[in-house]
Amino acid sequence: MRGPGPERVDLAALGRSPGERATLLQFSSAFCRPCVATRRVLAEVAAMVPGVAAVDVDAESHLELVRRLEVTSTPAVLVLDAQGRVRRRASGMPRKADVIAALGAVLLDGEGA
Repeated sequence: MRGPGPERVDLAALGRSPGERATLLQFSSAFCRPCVATRRVLAEVAAMVPGVAAVDVDAESHLELVRRLEVTSTPAVLVLDAQGRVRRRASGMPRKADVIAALGAVLLDGEGA
């Protein structure tokens, strides 16, 4: 997963609830088989960590946001901090260990701030 980006995502504007501590945001598309597995991995990680939510967004329904965040393929996963800032991002299906590590880094950084 790559390093931080400057963008913020307003999940409330998308009709979604962010996590209190962090959000695992996935952009997916209708016929994306890896998106299904990615959704499962993110839900498992979010269930393990209090205050973390997993949110799935259909890329085709939110093209303006996709362009703004420079999402070029699905699945795309963004780790948002408590303020909705994009702190980590990855394209393709991430390994569970990589999601946990990226989330841990964001949470530790946020608690030290």
